Amino acid sequence: MKRTFFYAVALLAAAVLSFSSCGKSDSKDPEPEPEPNPVDNPQPEPQPTPQPSTLTLTNKQHSTVTSLADASTPADIVSAMGMGWNLGNQMDAWSNEVADETCWGNQRTTQEAFDKIAASGIKTVRIPVTWMGHIGEAPDYEIESAWLDRVAEIVGYAEKAGLNAIINIHHDGSDSGHWLDIKNAAINTAKNTEIKSKIKALWTQIAEKFKDKGSFLIFEGFNEIQDGAWGWGANRTDGGKQYQTLNEWLKIFVDAVRATGGNNETRWLGIPAYNTDIDLCEKLVLPEDPANKLMVAVHFYMNYKYTLNDEYKSWGHTGKNNSPEGQEKDVREALKKMYDRYTSQGTPVYVGEMGNIYHGGDAEKYRKYYFEYVVKCMHENYLAPVLWDNGSTKAGAECHGYFNHATGEYINNAEEMIGVMVKAVTNTDSEYTLDWIYTNSAPK
Repeated sequence: MKRTFFYAVALLAAAVLSFSSCGKSDSKDPEPEPEPNPVDNPQPEPQPTPQPSTLTLTNKQHSTVTSLADASTPADIVSAMGMGWNLGNQMDAWSNEVADETCWGNQRTTQEAFDKIAASGIKTVRIPVTWMGHIGEAPDYEIESAWLDRVAEIVGYAEKAGLNAIINIHHDGSDSGHWLDIKNAAINTAKNTEIKSKIKALWTQIAEKFKDKGSFLIFEGFNEIQDGAWGWGANRTDGGKQYQTLNEWLKIFVDAVRATGGNNETRWLGIPAYNTDIDLCEKLVLPEDPANKLMVAVHFYMNYKYTLNDEYKSWGHTGKNNSPEGQEKDVREALKKMYDRYTSQGTPVYVGEMGNIYHGGDAEKYRKYYFEYVVKCMHENYLAPVLWDNGSTKAGAECHGYFNHATGEYINNAEEMIGVMVKAVTNTDSEYTLDWIYTNSAPK
């Protein structure tokens, strides 16, 4: 994604509005240079006091459901989806307002890659798709057949490999800089009407293309819909207009898909919160759905200074170079919000993007602990995790590489990292708890 000036904007907005955000997503561009932040305090920040790790959930139950067709509860969903992975910076990549699979540096993906990804223990693949540049004129907004066919081919890779798949409308809504522009739609009725017509047309065509596909395929309405300020913009001051607009768009998405019939009448659908932000879920109104098969979608990169920017090299109560925010207690509190609001009430949730960059060297032992602790915490709250992978082979800011997207070979130490995440969602031994991980997995 293109997120130029995000950090400066977010910090300025935070100062002005005196808010704090948790679980905020950040950029996944192909290795942009980190920008200096003039407002950062150059003095060493105090290290956090170790916090108790206990997470208490009542009546916890594990499910043994293996298929989304048989899933009906949040426990079923996390069992059926398992550990997920994103084919990022691939079909979502774009240049000059045209989506292109290889323009951000990854080679065309293959069946071979999907087979190897499935063999690693991954059970779900999110396939972000940008459509701009492949959409015809009003009123039909016809999707270019070659682009839609390529999406279908990749979904076929997932199906053949025995994986669940998620497809969406991705960067078309980035920063309100393209046709899916919530900033202007919220204040211009005519603009909103035009966009809603386009949403209906696109999702009708996508749904028709896949109406005969089985329950392994999930449709996700949109990605990180926001106005360019990543949750700190006009959405905070416009009296709820942007939130209302997104809720309208989500209803159109659900209605369009269900109207196509076939397997789409009962397909699981992903409903993203504004900016996929945990704290902004309170503004989300789930559309009415005759099938009662909606899942809330959020993203989680806590704390982005560590997981995205590479400003810190360690994490957790044994770390020596930690961010003062986003440690174990903060993770538990943020994720439990989703349990309290949704999964404990019977509404499934998946974390469509989560991750932590390859830091390299000795810092990797903290990264491994982060993954085990965070993914286990998601699982204990009945949240299905989906790891972000942009194919990068480097270390440092924005380097989220795990698999070569063309060959499926591991990148750097990804086999070890994937292994510990798969363990965190599959090990149901009663002694394998967050407390156990806190005590035994944290680097000494």
